[in-house]
Amino acid sequence: MRPAIFLLLPQPGRLFLLLVSWLFNPTRSEITSLDSGNIDDILNNADVALVNFYADWCRFSQMLHPIFEEASNVIKEEYPDKNQVVFARVDCDQHSDIAQRYRISKYPTLKLFRNGMMMKREYRGQRSVTAIADYIRQQKSNPIREVQDLEEINTVDRSRRNIIGYFEQKDSDNYRTFERVANILHDDCVFLSAFGAISKAERFSGDNIIYKPPGENAPDMVYLGSLTNFDLIYAWTQDKCVPLVREITFENGEELTEEGLPFLILFHMKDDLESLEKFQQEVARQLISEKGTINFLHADCDKFRHPLLHIQKTPTDCPVIAIDSFRHMYVFPDFNDLSVPGKLKQFVLDLHSGKLHREFHHGPDPTDVAPGQVRLRKIHLIWPFNKGFFPLLVIGVLLNVLLTPVT
Repeated sequence: MRPAIFLLLPQPGRLFLLLVSWLFNPTRSEITSLDSGNIDDILNNADVALVNFYADWCRFSQMLHPIFEEASNVIKEEYPDKNQVVFARVDCDQHSDIAQRYRISKYPTLKLFRNGMMMKREYRGQRSVTAIADYIRQQKSNPIREVQDLEEINTVDRSRRNIIGYFEQKDSDNYRTFERVANILHDDCVFLSAFGAISKAERFSGDNIIYKPPGENAPDMVYLGSLTNFDLIYAWTQDKCVPLVREITFENGEELTEEGLPFLILFHMKDDLESLEKFQQEVARQLISEKGTINFLHADCDKFRHPLLHIQKTPTDCPVIAIDSFRHMYVFPDFNDLSVPGKLKQFVLDLHSGKLHREFHHGPDPTDVAPGQVRLRKIHLIWPFNKGFFPLLVIGVLLNVLLTPVT
């Protein structure tokens, strides 16, 4: 907070109050305004970027502007390199294409980017200078714990997902790529590293990255691709760190919704691990190709009683599978059909084709009929009755259409 000095200056007949602002840092950092012409270049070249998606008419956006600017000033003193940390903003009314691109649905929204990649978790902390500055400091901290003895590896928390990199030296392209991946996925995995003589026993064929999955007896998995190829390492690590089927809770529900994908949810009792395992297996077997078009989730029936009521279910009906399209919820007919080849996949494909939505409103699609069988066809007729008359010829044509046998 900049101090202010109030001076009372005598003047003929009265005293005037003069406010003199003393600025410790006379230069104000400017928030970078992003548009379709500069957004990719600026974000791709920033180690960390915090972007304020706002609307001028929004009162909360207006309140955040001075706080966001002051936080930028504080961080700029600590990270003077312009590419280390970027504070930027997007006027979502002026640039609705950008808002749509990043699925912005409320204002203001603060999103974190690393090297141009938007992080899943938006900033939801306190809207204060101190809180925002602390958040950026945390994001700039090293996400990788360096081990000093390989015995430490034996004591890692096996309830977590652990990624361990063994490198000859820290100043290498291999480690820098590993570090970039860790910066993005450190909320989903624990990252550790070892160097030089300490890591030598694990570098029998060169630098090495392994994954230790949850479970005391779960076998390690080794990364076999190029250690300098960011895309390959990121894809491999994300696959290991982010489960195919995630649990939805009250804490992460909004975050998952903001990913913009419909939900395929297994509602199950907390201690019913058998149903969960079966669901995970069938998702992996039938729906791996649909990853990226729908989120696979599981939820505690007791905690999510209210969503179950929307589909006329209670915890006593669990396990239950349903799709939440954010417009409607559609129920998988029978959990016992889960292992029927292709049944679960067809359920998801029916969502994408619009069949589930259509049947939700109009009932089941008509089934195939035998040749010569008459099927009544529902049509919508718009006619200007106020124009005078309805020709009998039109009625005849309509009846002919309605009663034409389907071949």
